[in-house]
Amino acid sequence: MLGWFILVESGSVMMLVVFGSLQYLGSLVSPLFGVVGDRLGYRRMLYLSRTLYAALAATFMLLAWLQALTPMIVLLMAALAGLVRPSDMMMRNALIAQTLPPRHLLGALGISRITSDSARIAGALAGAGVVAWLGMTWAYALITALYTLSFVLSRGVSDGPAPTVAKEASRLSPVRDLQLAFGYVWTRPVLMAAMALAFLVNLLAFPFSLGLLPYVAKNIYLTDQTGLGWLGASFAFGGLVGSVVLSSHRFAFRAAQTMVLAGAVWFAVDVLFAFSTHLGVGMALLWVAGLAQSLSMTPLAAVMLRVTEPAYRGRVMGMRMLAIWGLPLGLLLSGPLIDRWGYAATAGAYSALGLLLTGAMAVYWRAHIWDAKAPANAPL
Repeated sequence: MLGWFILVESGSVMMLVVFGSLQYLGSLVSPLFGVVGDRLGYRRMLYLSRTLYAALAATFMLLAWLQALTPMIVLLMAALAGLVRPSDMMMRNALIAQTLPPRHLLGALGISRITSDSARIAGALAGAGVVAWLGMTWAYALITALYTLSFVLSRGVSDGPAPTVAKEASRLSPVRDLQLAFGYVWTRPVLMAAMALAFLVNLLAFPFSLGLLPYVAKNIYLTDQTGLGWLGASFAFGGLVGSVVLSSHRFAFRAAQTMVLAGAVWFAVDVLFAFSTHLGVGMALLWVAGLAQSLSMTPLAAVMLRVTEPAYRGRVMGMRMLAIWGLPLGLLLSGPLIDRWGYAATAGAYSALGLLLTGAMAVYWRAHIWDAKAPANAPL
């Protein structure tokens, strides 16, 4: 909704990529969220994040009602929400690992993704329709109500950090806590490989299925908000199917191999998407990209959680969120490149480079993420 508003009101692809980038500003401080979560527990963090989202949505509603909403105000509000939003995934994944034994991680993460993917489908389709039918004010009235409900439901989350985490944290300063987490990841090749792949897809794949999708809808497929909603829903629906497959326990996945292969398929599909000009073809390609995205990112999270000791889980998953910073970097770089070379050439170069680097990463860490006997490839 807001991406379309920015593009239509400003007419600038640079404004659109700045808006998309600001939503992930908080990835820089996600490790600090991990430190706080390991020390204090995630119930308080969920309370605070849901309170912020509800307050921002209510502010959007008020400004839309007063007809005072401008692109610059939207950018400011996106920056505020972006300080917290990237840490949401970290909090959810850490809670799952804290609650369930390792053998259930992949299925549980898949179920968690089902809820978020189905919400994205509903949001992409309903958001455009509600704005077109009732206007921005009532759309954000609904969003405010949903965030308020989310705040209430977060009361069901178990409170307090794990005892081993609390005992260790009492002896260390937060800065030392963070230093230990960086050293922990740096000395474990499996975690480094997972971080590298996460950074690659955020830098070179996600910009074209998230931040730049309004530009693609308006300027490549020559469609409106409804068409944008269908494109976003196609990607989310592919992710939903992937999440259902992972949570069904019908297939024995080698997690590290799966995350690499699916990542490579994602980049290959994005090469085709870069040169597609028909809305139906674009939707089909985004569906496959969403499927590959789910089959890559969910096993990646499972690998990281399984090889990480409980005392470090929040901090390590917070560091994994640093990889999201690749998305705003990729978006900001794509703006001037699209202006100079055009969308198809830029998107094609991004995707081809991503495919090449994924292969290089698999070769470099072959013993740790590709060998069938590697611990990271134990069936999940």
